[in-house]
Amino acid sequence: MRIFIDTANIEEIEEIHSMGFLSGVTTNPTLLAREKKEYKTVVRDICSLVKGPVSVEVLSLEHDHMVAEGKELARIDPNIVIKVPLMEEGLKTIRTLADLNIKTNATLIFSANQALLAARAGATYVSPFIGRLDDIGNSGLTVLAEIIEIIDLHGLETEVIAASIRHPIHVLESARMGSHIATIPYSIIKQMIRHPLTDAGVEKFLQDWKQVF
Repeated sequence: MRIFIDTANIEEIEEIHSMGFLSGVTTNPTLLAREKKEYKTVVRDICSLVKGPVSVEVLSLEHDHMVAEGKELARIDPNIVIKVPLMEEGLKTIRTLADLNIKTNATLIFSANQALLAARAGATYVSPFIGRLDDIGNSGLTVLAEIIEIIDLHGLETEVIAASIRHPIHVLESARMGSHIATIPYSIIKQMIRHPLTDAGVEKFLQDWKQVF
């Protein structure tokens, strides 16, 4: 399972990227707005740093406008992936962009049926939001497992991105289920790195070394 970071903050991306395991970045309008910088400038900065897929979401809701926006964003960098919300106009847009060889990420997916339709429409990635499903009392991991099973069973080329990650267990279970990718917030990645026994072990080694030398 590849690891993406879900942020638009350059400092966070730089820090995590320096650790050697980062394969891509996902953003959304909320994350980009937090940076209080020009939209395309932030996207260019991210693409210059991470040489992997960078998902950027369209803001329009009508097919023609989505396509125009997607084409414009795709011109920023070859690694740009256009995030398209799963709706009727979104499915049309995914098909159109796929025919133009523009990669897409079907976002705001909450069911296996939605993921199947997006995959058949030509989506490069589908992003089930497992945390938001948990928030309303459903099992996000169950839906993720259904999507992975369907994608694998039918040999679809679409890759699954476990999104809306709330805690490290979401990452662990996504990996166990065979998700192709998990896109993880900065704070959760930091939690994954740390373990109290590791910290205690490092401290003990240093203490033992100082006692002898």
